[in-house]
Amino acid sequence: MTEREKMLAGMTYDAFDDDLKEARIRAKLLCRKFNDLFPDEVEKRTELLKELLGKTGKIIWVEQPFLCDYGDNIEVGDNFYANYNLVVLDCAKVTIGDNAFIAPNVGIYTAAHPIVAEQRNSGMEFAAPITIGNNVWIGGGTQICPGVTIGDNTVIGAGSVVTKDIPANVVAAGVPCRVLRKITLDDMIPTSEGEV
Repeated sequence: MTEREKMLAGMTYDAFDDDLKEARIRAKLLCRKFNDLFPDEVEKRTELLKELLGKTGKIIWVEQPFLCDYGDNIEVGDNFYANYNLVVLDCAKVTIGDNAFIAPNVGIYTAAHPIVAEQRNSGMEFAAPITIGNNVWIGGGTQICPGVTIGDNTVIGAGSVVTKDIPANVVAAGVPCRVLRKITLDDMIPTSEGEV
């Protein structure tokens, strides 16, 4: 197996492998081009994101700056929005559903390192995929750790560190992130017409 195949299979791999280094350089160059665009260069922004990411939905908007390791391991659905300073370490697959909103300064990290220093210092890494469902809102400053799944319609409160799976239809927050309550119709807010 190649080091990339090992990486995507969740096995330990050599992060300093030449092919992986080359793939990271490609992603860094595309991120640099994207981050250097003027805000009104909307078509170029979308084109670069579609070139960088593995899969994109119909509407995608990512505020600058945006950084990732590989890009092609990231899949986002329709109507995707990410605010400033999104960092995605996509050594494993990152799948984000439709209508996902990501607030500023969020980190999505599939990469992990051995706890034993000798192994860690050798360049050995491993990774676990992250899945974020449909209609999910990730609050500002949230950090999502390797192997986590966040269910549909869930809201993750600002500043959370998500270390374990979070189910659908809940509000969750904290360090570590935990379910606070289910989302109910009582959470509806009135519109400007006074309707709920």
